[in-house]
This record gives sequence, C-alpha cells and structure tokens, in this order.
Amino acid sequence: MKGARLSYPTPEGEIEVLQGVDLVVTPGEIVAVTGPSGSGKSSLIAVIGGLEVPSGGTTCVLGLDMMTAGEQARTRLRRRDIGVVFQSYHLVPAMTALQNVALPLILAGESSAEDRAAALLKRVGLEDRLTHRPSALSGGEQQRVAIARAFVVGPRLILADEPTGNLDQRTGQVVADTMFSLARDTGAAMLLVTHDPALADRCDRTVAIDGGRIVS
Repeated sequence: MKGARLSYPTPEGEIEVLQGVDLVVTPGEIVAVTGPSGSGKSSLIAVIGGLEVPSGGTTCVLGLDMMTAGEQARTRLRRRDIGVVFQSYHLVPAMTALQNVALPLILAGESSAEDRAAALLKRVGLEDRLTHRPSALSGGEQQRVAIARAFVVGPRLILADEPTGNLDQRTGQVVADTMFSLARDTGAAMLLVTHDPALADRCDRTVAIDGGRIVS
C-alpha cells in the first residue's frame, strides 16, 4: 500500500484513522505491527483484509486493488487467499472444532473439507478435540482452532490481530509457536498486530504505527 487512508464520517466531520500509510509485505515475510491503542493497527488489518474500503491512496493486496474492487471480489480474495485470526476467536458456537475449521472449505465447494480440516487440527495438536464445541474448549484450544481455520484454505497471507491478547503467557506461547510454525511451513506472509514485545521480536521486522501513520 502507498499513501493509504481510511476515514469515517461523523456529525462533527471526517475522522481519519489511517493517514497516508506506506507498507510493503513480501511473500513469506512475517511483519509485526505495534503501537498504542487507537493508533490504527486494527484499521490497517481491516483495510488489507478487505473488511474496510480505503478512502484514498493505493492498497493492492495479492494483485487486487482494494479501493476499486467490489464487495464480491474482496470476499473471493478473503476466502481464497487470506486467513484472519482475531483476538476473540470468532468461532461458531453451535459448530464443533472440525466443522469450524472445515467451514471455509465448504463455502469454497471443496469435497474433502472435513478430511483437510481434521489433518490441520491434528497438526495443531487438537486431534482429540474434533467433536468439541467452543464452549467445551479452553481459550488456547479455541485460538488454535481459529488458527487452523485461517490456514486450512492454504492462504498466501495471514492477518492476525492480537492473537494472544486474551491468553496467559504460557498459553500464548503455545499459540504463537503454532502460528509461526504454520506460517514458516506454508510460506504464507503474515501481518501480526501485537502489544507483546517478545512476540514482535520473533517476526522478521516490526512496523510501529501511531496516530494513523507509520512512525518507524
């Protein structure tokens, strides 16, 4: 992205939450995004993931111009090439771990959805939790399910917004190990929003954002 902007209308006028962000992430690169609360980190993830349409500048993600692309094109890109991990898991409560991970493949029309989902859940150490619903899983287990769901389609880009923010240090370490291992093994690029300096230190480089601008 170059000069990327994002603003919201309010009764008092436009509020600009991204103010001309320049950022390039290369294939396979893992980049930490740090900064204080309200600095624009989550907004940056939302724009790159096509969840918000930028207000200005250029944002090209895996060949798609996110400012001019329609909602359907952004949705296709997300389903096919982008995996997203949120702080609060965002699992479907009524579905088992297996069903949650298989869901993106089912939406894509994959016939082997559950087999691939089961293999990935085994990869993240949850082969004995396939039939458990989120309410029967610990926070760390739920996040590992969410990570498996993000990686199951074989994405080229992972967007992780404070993935260890709700976890204790030990559990967060397990979740981070899982995520970094999958990213390295699959060659997916990863943009990781975090307040944790130790987590940021594990990334290839760190980008600091403040006031909607990259400051270092």
